[in-house]
Amino acid sequence: MSQMKPDELADIRNTKIGFIFQSYNLLARTTALENVELPLLYNKKIGPRERKERAMEALRKVGLEDRMHHRPNELSGGQQQRVSIARALVNNPVVILADEPTGNLDTLTSYQIMEQFQELNANGITLVMVTHEQDIAAFTKRNVVFKDGMIIKDIVNPSPQNAKLMIKELPVTD
Repeated sequence: MSQMKPDELADIRNTKIGFIFQSYNLLARTTALENVELPLLYNKKIGPRERKERAMEALRKVGLEDRMHHRPNELSGGQQQRVSIARALVNNPVVILADEPTGNLDTLTSYQIMEQFQELNANGITLVMVTHEQDIAAFTKRNVVFKDGMIIKDIVNPSPQNAKLMIKELPVTD
């Protein structure tokens, strides 16, 4: 990769890697659908009709088909994060990089995001997630712990928490 040109690297970032940011990085003046379509605008092989269809399908996958025409300020934090996930999925990446994807969310919504991540991973997508939350790390198959830029632990988790089951165990609130 060190020999690749900037355009070639950009193409790999756009077609092979999905990015999920802690702060969502959604464009405020655009709808959820338009936010999800954004990465596809850089793919010259995809026309407007396919771009819209793929964005709609990505939003369906994260349960937001009824909110696709809402702007970020009309969505909850969990819904905004799911738009961010849909945007990361729209190009069918092989790897998703997630930076503190549950850092701004309540427990239920965090577990719902982890449930989606576990489903994505079960379907063959590699997820690399940064988190400071031990309860969130417990949902993963492997934990690499860094301190001062050095790996201090590399732990394979033979039995990660099952997010779907953990959601059922949460107390019901009104």
